[in-house]
Amino acid sequence: MSPLLLFSFVIGYFLILLTVAWYTGKNSDNHSFFIGNKNSNWMLVAFGMVGTSLSGVTFVSVPGAVAKDAFAYFQITIGYLFGYLMIAYILLPLYYKLNLTSIYNYLSSRLGLYSYKAGSSFFILSRVLGATARLYLVVNILQEAILNSFHVPFWATTLIILVMILLYTFEGGVKTIVYTDTLQTSCMLLGLVICVFYILNYLHLGFGESLAAMSSKGYSTIFVTDPNSKLFFVKQIIAGAFITVTMTGMDQEMMQKNISVKTLKDSQKNVLTMAIVLMIVILIFLFLGGLLYLYANQLNITATGDKIFPTIALQHMPALVSVIFIIALISALFPSADGAITALTASFCIDILGIQRRTDLNDAQQKKIRKRVHLAFAAIFLLFVMVFKWVNDPSMIGLLLKIAAYTYGPLLGLFTFGILTKRAVKDKLVPFICIISPIICFLLDKYQKLLFGSFELGLELLIINGAITFIGLLLISSKPSTEKHL
Repeated sequence: MSPLLLFSFVIGYFLILLTVAWYTGKNSDNHSFFIGNKNSNWMLVAFGMVGTSLSGVTFVSVPGAVAKDAFAYFQITIGYLFGYLMIAYILLPLYYKLNLTSIYNYLSSRLGLYSYKAGSSFFILSRVLGATARLYLVVNILQEAILNSFHVPFWATTLIILVMILLYTFEGGVKTIVYTDTLQTSCMLLGLVICVFYILNYLHLGFGESLAAMSSKGYSTIFVTDPNSKLFFVKQIIAGAFITVTMTGMDQEMMQKNISVKTLKDSQKNVLTMAIVLMIVILIFLFLGGLLYLYANQLNITATGDKIFPTIALQHMPALVSVIFIIALISALFPSADGAITALTASFCIDILGIQRRTDLNDAQQKKIRKRVHLAFAAIFLLFVMVFKWVNDPSMIGLLLKIAAYTYGPLLGLFTFGILTKRAVKDKLVPFICIISPIICFLLDKYQKLLFGSFELGLELLIINGAITFIGLLLISSKPSTEKHL
């Protein structure tokens, strides 16, 4: 299909987003930018957060990994459900009780200023790395499919997309993103379903027949029962639960949308609804992955991993399906990037700069600072996307989960310590504990064969990281005197 025609659809889609942003961003202020005036519709938030949770990496990497890992990723998804239950009934009541704008304010009130700064800093680090990795994957596909034909360099493509994101998030923030994410999730899921039905029709297979064909190739296995494998189902389910608790429940980007809902009850409905929908959607992505490899085998297509879906959709399917794939892909891209930049802006302004606590700044001055920070994070995103282009990892889903294990572990330890104990920490030492813990985990991962033999460390590294942080906090803590536990 003509790259120019594909590009015209991308521009048309962006203009629709810009229209939504203009309508929702009118008369916005810092409060609406950060938490949507606590007036977001829980059903819109739940549906839109599905798109944010999935991202372009899920759209491309989860189907691509089926040839190697079959449906084993669904084990993690089962764990997600347990994680969302913990978020709904442990973390959300805490956040609503304290009426937080930034969830890391909890660490300030419970553990101290240095703990608060450490927690928000690890969120900023993790979200920058994770969001730019997701952004890189999709930009790279758009570059190869469209922009190379116009001889546009990769850095310029990234810059253009970041400018697009800035244009529709600059004013409205969360208030706008709740609506744009809903639109984008709809487009992404529609693209997913259309691709599934097209391949089923092309291969002349029904649902049951396709599962039988996948089973014969070894694609449809869900549960791995070898305890030494990093894909062992117990490891994966437990890790999935903690990944959700940290990457959603202790993540400002995800929780700022939840706490933008008016009441705790509606926010809990949002989280549990999203959990169920997410499980169904990921199962469909895995099913699509099996279909893609059946399709590739029939047409002798050699692409695998992250490249198989783009290669088939853009080179071996009708023009209409190619357009649908591109729209679905950028619909997966924007929710993960726009929400990240907005959340990073909110966290840096509130947690690091403390603009809401400063009495010397009026609303106009705060807004000016917030816009500058927003632009600065867009520039940081550009830099890190170029770094990922240089690294060029073959499987972004594995890289993202590894990043999460190292950077969210300290957050898991901090929040768990604050919630489960009443002990007071030596606050100034907390950042050192949070830095030492990932270093220990890196060494465990690097030398795991020497230390553990055939036993493989996988996603449970996140739990180990959190446990080391927790133990470190215990070592620098004492019984409280008169401090009330929150």
